Amino acid sequence: MNWDVISEYIPLYVEAAKLTVKLGVIGIIIAILVGIVCAIISYYKVPVLKQITQVYIELSRNTPLLIQLFFIYYGLPKIGIPTNPEACGIVGLAFLGGSYMAEAFRSGLEAIEPIQEESAYSLGMNKIQTMRFVIIPQAAAISVPAFVANIIFLLKETSVFSAVSLLDLMFTAKDLIGLYYKTSEALFLLVVFYLIILLPVSVLGTLLERRLRYAGFGS
Repeated sequence: MNWDVISEYIPLYVEAAKLTVKLGVIGIIIAILVGIVCAIISYYKVPVLKQITQVYIELSRNTPLLIQLFFIYYGLPKIGIPTNPEACGIVGLAFLGGSYMAEAFRSGLEAIEPIQEESAYSLGMNKIQTMRFVIIPQAAAISVPAFVANIIFLLKETSVFSAVSLLDLMFTAKDLIGLYYKTSEALFLLVVFYLIILLPVSVLGTLLERRLRYAGFGS
């Protein structure tokens, strides 16, 4: 292991990590929003939309992210929809993540006892108020472990972004290995930077789960 080479490569990995985190965060935020909408549609069994949501979830969960990226990057321009590597990465991550977030949040919604919704209605709340003040806070707390697991999973999935020419961590590692044959150093930094990104998410997720449960949610 050549530590001089490692110190020379670090700035390249820092830039790659910034891009990885930026695309990952944007994609995950969109995935959470898509997941919440899909979960609510499934929970309330909205006609037509429920069937569309089910098709989307099955399609997304049963196809690899790499194939989805190829379809977006190479397929959409064929039908006149322009795209670029960064947009492709964000849309692909959101498309995949939305289905996982939807299932996680749906399980949280279904864990809420029906009596709570009925009690809210008896107090004069309408459906929107009941969902906002009674159902969603508890469902979100219950779903925290699954949400955190999905966030970590999606951040790891960014490793396939290199397939559409994004200069992420994996692309940087493969590029340096191909140019200079410093395999050990390049892979060592790849592991270190993914740990730097993922470990704080795991720790914060655990702390958030404990805090919510201590406050009485999700128990």
